[in-house]
Amino acid sequence: MPTFTYAPDYGATARREPRTKSVRFGDGYEQRQSDGINTNPEIWDLNFTNWSETDGNAIDDFLAARGSIESFDWTPPGGSAGKFVCRNWSKSYVIGNLISISATFEQVFEA
Repeated sequence: MPTFTYAPDYGATARREPRTKSVRFGDGYEQRQSDGINTNPEIWDLNFTNWSETDGNAIDDFLAARGSIESFDWTPPGGSAGKFVCRNWSKSYVIGNLISISATFEQVFEA
């Protein structure tokens, strides 16, 4: 399993989007329940600002090689190692040979 080893900028944002099923009744009541197991994955919004062209391209190449399909190991700031996928990211050329990347890492649960 490949491991993502680049450290994001300080201020990385973690959020959660629990998977649930809900039913709304005609009288205004609503019933909710968890949708399966592992229903509360972490989603991280990350920035890698002003990296050298070599390192910025290495990050971009790592994510492109996974193609949003293959998961990778990553340890979030202050967290425990887990499996993640990156479904979207953007690369921008800042100035000179500096590159910035914004990416969203989503925790996945697989064997």
